[in-house]
Amino acid sequence: MVVKAKLYISLILLTSVLIVGISGFIIISNESFIDSLYMTVITMSTVGFGTLHELNQTEKLFTIVLIILSIGVYGYSVTALTEYLANDNFFQNLKYKKMQQKIQKLQNHTVVCGYGRNGRQAVAKLKKFNMPCVVIEKSKTIIEELGFNNILYVEGDGTDDKALNEAAILNAKSLITALPSDADNLFVVLSARQINKDFIIISRASNESSYKKLKIAGATNVIMPNKIGGEHMASLVVTPDLVEFVDKLTINDEGSTNLEEISVNDLPTEFLNKTILDLDVRKKSGCNVIGFKTSDNKYIINPEVTTILEPNANLIVLGRPSQIKKLREVFN
Repeated sequence: MVVKAKLYISLILLTSVLIVGISGFIIISNESFIDSLYMTVITMSTVGFGTLHELNQTEKLFTIVLIILSIGVYGYSVTALTEYLANDNFFQNLKYKKMQQKIQKLQNHTVVCGYGRNGRQAVAKLKKFNMPCVVIEKSKTIIEELGFNNILYVEGDGTDDKALNEAAILNAKSLITALPSDADNLFVVLSARQINKDFIIISRASNESSYKKLKIAGATNVIMPNKIGGEHMASLVVTPDLVEFVDKLTINDEGSTNLEEISVNDLPTEFLNKTILDLDVRKKSGCNVIGFKTSDNKYIINPEVTTILEPNANLIVLGRPSQIKKLREVFN
């Protein structure tokens, strides 16, 4: 702020000297405005052009004073400009503005509020799938880390509408709020849902009492990391082989996924309102349909082949990586 203030002062001083010079030549030499402006500019710039006429004693003294004032103002201005350019904030602000322009052009990206443990994991997973994301974070230390790792970010608080808008939330496909405070996550969900009523919101929660509140506020899904971790550890005791098998199905990246989600809306139009049997996924790719999500968000495990492929429904398909790859090729 101090460096910027010096720049503003230097501009004011330059303008003041210009006004003084023009006014002085108009009054002392009885010159026109254009001629006075010309005399002032060549005097301030010390370019050495000839004067309009032979100067009298008063005009010479005024010109000397104007030159001395100009040199002093130039010196101050050069110092202020050098300090501004040498300041790290100048280049950081320039880089941040350029990044903001890039963020505003994003479409169907994910906004991640908070870059703590859960936020980092979410961003890492999104990057593995080459899905664009923007992190909202207020910690200066973490901001430096994000910039070093070339992750798009907005410096601010996720609970602030301004930060959400800077993250282009209106164009976003989804939002993940992983702030440490349930109250802050609740506020983010409320604010985000008011701005974008159609996208997916996934919120972190620490307490079970927050689950219902977050759902009412507009969260599509609420994840409780502590609960999931405890249940997973208990499952390793009760059904270790089953848990290990399920872990093998975890989606690590695009090249090693064993699961695929297919939107009925993305299928060729001839399959709309047909059955899973008509789709013939097994024969075309070797994959199996293990789940079906209806248009009203109800899940069917191991659906019947007679299940109708209704609009806005989704298929969950299981297969080896090579089969999943073939599935993508067949159904584009």
